[in-house]
Amino acid sequence: MRIPREISGLELAGLLKKYGYQISRQTGSHMRLTTLQQGEHHITIPAHQYLKIGTLSGILGAVADHLQMDKTDLMKELF
Repeated sequence: MRIPREISGLELAGLLKKYGYQISRQTGSHMRLTTLQQGEHHITIPAHQYLKIGTLSGILGAVADHLQMDKTDLMKELF
C-alpha cells in the first residue's frame, strides 16, 4: 500500500485516536501523543500542513511496532 502524500499532522493525530493516542502536549509546531494501550507509548508528530513521506513512514512504523502489527495492516486500517 502506498503512503498518503497529503496528510497533515492534525489529521494523523485524529486518525490515531482509534488506537488510544491523545495529544498530551504541544510545543511550537510539534505535538506529543501518548497512548496507554499495550503499555505507555509516546510519539511526536509535527503539526505541519503536509507531513513528509519519510516522517510519516517513521511515525507509522513506530506505532505499528508498539501495537505489534504489520505497518501495511496499520495503514489499511487508518487510510
